[in-house]
Amino acid sequence: MKDMPQSKGLVIVGEAECERLVGRKDAFDAVQAVFAAMAKGDARNFPVVREALGHAEALYGFKSGFDKAGMVLGVKSGGYWPGNMAKGLTNHQSTVFLFDPDTGQLSALVGGNYLTAVRTAASSAVSIAHLARKDARVLGMVGAGHQSAFQLRAAAEQRAFDKVIAWNPHPDMLPKLGAVAEELGLPFEAVSQEDLGAQADVIITITSAFEPLLMKDWIKPGTHIACMGTDTKGKQEVDAALVASATVFTDEVAQSITIGEAQHAIADGSVTEDRITPIGAVINGDHPGRSSDDEITLFDGTGVGLQDLAVASVAARLAEADGSAQRISL
Repeated sequence: MKDMPQSKGLVIVGEAECERLVGRKDAFDAVQAVFAAMAKGDARNFPVVREALGHAEALYGFKSGFDKAGMVLGVKSGGYWPGNMAKGLTNHQSTVFLFDPDTGQLSALVGGNYLTAVRTAASSAVSIAHLARKDARVLGMVGAGHQSAFQLRAAAEQRAFDKVIAWNPHPDMLPKLGAVAEELGLPFEAVSQEDLGAQADVIITITSAFEPLLMKDWIKPGTHIACMGTDTKGKQEVDAALVASATVFTDEVAQSITIGEAQHAIADGSVTEDRITPIGAVINGDHPGRSSDDEITLFDGTGVGLQDLAVASVAARLAEADGSAQRISL
């Protein structure tokens, strides 16, 4: 009888280590690679489980998948607790479990809160890198919550922006985002939704809205929009007519049409599934991406489990390399 393979032990990487080790470039590279693998059929997300707990107004669920190209297998468990901010905690709480693809043994336990924010920002940054006009100069931000600062920092590295404009349902939250823009050396201005659409070359929406915050007629030709907040059935950040008028790209088509920003345009028949392109096809050179300076492009960033697994794998690798990872026997 052959000896059973021995476990190498469980690597544990906490939130502080993740934040210290995984930078924006690490996240960008990991997310871009996994989007490319998905488009080639080398990586697959499994069906998402997402349910209301019926307690603390929380949503809880699981996102999982397998990246054969990167040999990463795992699951992210967590959700959204809207009352956490009042307790000094972030509303999004999650943990990533990684498994050895060859044996199924648990190999790493990685904090997911910081990684969720940085991978979400990385996905919009990937869309800007591949779809926004090269001469984009004005960045528009819709939303000023916890993730908006991550979005702003990541976006600012993709184009030579000379101004940031922003709108938020609660204007008192905008100065905090303005401080991030100032730190980046970018002038910041709070504007109306209509003015934001009229001025911005790139727009990032990062809210928990259940109604459109931007309308088709407000958006100027050539704009790139990254819709990053819609990840649940019923949520909506932009007018369905705006989605229908744009060339639409996404992280995963199956999620885009069911829980993403495209769900409403799909429901009213103004967009069909075959009009939505995986961003990985652009990364791989199989789709040209933007076809003209006047084209409106829209990235439907629904958030897929493979993004979480990719950045968690990076965190585990870097933590082991510098000796900061905890390791326990199983």
